[in-house]
Amino acid sequence: MDSLNPDHPPPIIMPATPRVWKFWGTALWGLFIFVAMFVGQIGAVVLVAAQRGLPMELASIQVVGREPQTLALSVIMGLPATLLAVWLAIAIKKASFVDYLALHWPSWKQLLLGAVGLILLVLVWETMSRALGREATPGFMTDLLKSGRDKGAALLLLFAFSVAAPMSEEVLARGFLFRGWSASFLGVPGAILLSSLVWTIVHLQYDLYFLAEVLAIGLWFGYMRYRANSLWLTIVLHALNNLTAVVLTMWLGA
Repeated sequence: MDSLNPDHPPPIIMPATPRVWKFWGTALWGLFIFVAMFVGQIGAVVLVAAQRGLPMELASIQVVGREPQTLALSVIMGLPATLLAVWLAIAIKKASFVDYLALHWPSWKQLLLGAVGLILLVLVWETMSRALGREATPGFMTDLLKSGRDKGAALLLLFAFSVAAPMSEEVLARGFLFRGWSASFLGVPGAILLSSLVWTIVHLQYDLYFLAEVLAIGLWFGYMRYRANSLWLTIVLHALNNLTAVVLTMWLGA
């Protein structure tokens, strides 16, 4: 047999190189994905302004963009733009979209653990907010959600903030960024921290206190993404968190 013949050693099969963007590739593609998300969101606002025959000026676009219906549509349109950009980045690597983003359904135990941890984390921040005399929800978000409710845009805002936004942000942060950075020199801890920081930067409309809360929640999401190897888990947790905040602010907070 050739495998036992020293003159004909068996061929050495090298392990396949993981088809994953590493640190810089993930960073550059992450920037591209973020820009795509932004373009999708701005494009929705521009489209609404054009349909109304408004001049394509910054002032007009800003006024239209503050309306609850337009803002909700903007958030929703950011989702397909994000998915398309992520799909392109993964397709270039000829990798599986599902495996790359860990789109696997978690177990009920993992879902329960993630939910309990999130609830405890939110309660801690809620208690701190009350102790410091701060609002539990940023004032501008309260005004936006209540205005949307009064203007008949409640369901549209609910879908935007509880479905579209969590999916877009999780696909970028805990999906694409975590996958690539965890396979780089950063390792899992570094990937959790850096992807959480990027996710926090996406929420720069908040003040430092709320940004700290976003970062804390992001770290928990990152840990659960690693522990369960499931992006669906963090999408569900993110959606539940936003859904609760929107419902409490929009209706119960009235």
